[in-house]
Amino acid sequence: MDSTQLGAAATARAEELPGAERDNPFGPEWDVYKVRGRVFLLIPLDGTGRVTLKSHPEDSVALRETFADIVPGYHMNKKHWITLMPGASLDEELVTELVTESYRLVVEKLPRAQRPIDPDLFGRPAG
Repeated sequence: MDSTQLGAAATARAEELPGAERDNPFGPEWDVYKVRGRVFLLIPLDGTGRVTLKSHPEDSVALRETFADIVPGYHMNKKHWITLMPGASLDEELVTELVTESYRLVVEKLPRAQRPIDPDLFGRPAG
């Protein structure tokens, strides 16, 4: 994926998620997606195409080992955040899945009354 495709895929998925809101708390250079005030996705608007999102620590390690274009979170806690860089190892399906998982991770930490979805069921195949 090139930088335009990566940012577009992440943005499109984030804007579909229940209760997700775009904000610019760091100025107009960053789009920050939050759910109930908690960040789950950061996209700098500097043309680099980076996308930073939350990930389970164990998943973060496996993702970085598997995909050349996934690195530790840029300016974030490297244990809990990853950054996707434009490159051939990523595709739209993976980006969509990672944004959804980041959102779920944040939602599951919210008080139950504030959760816009059930994080155990949302976005997972029925079964």
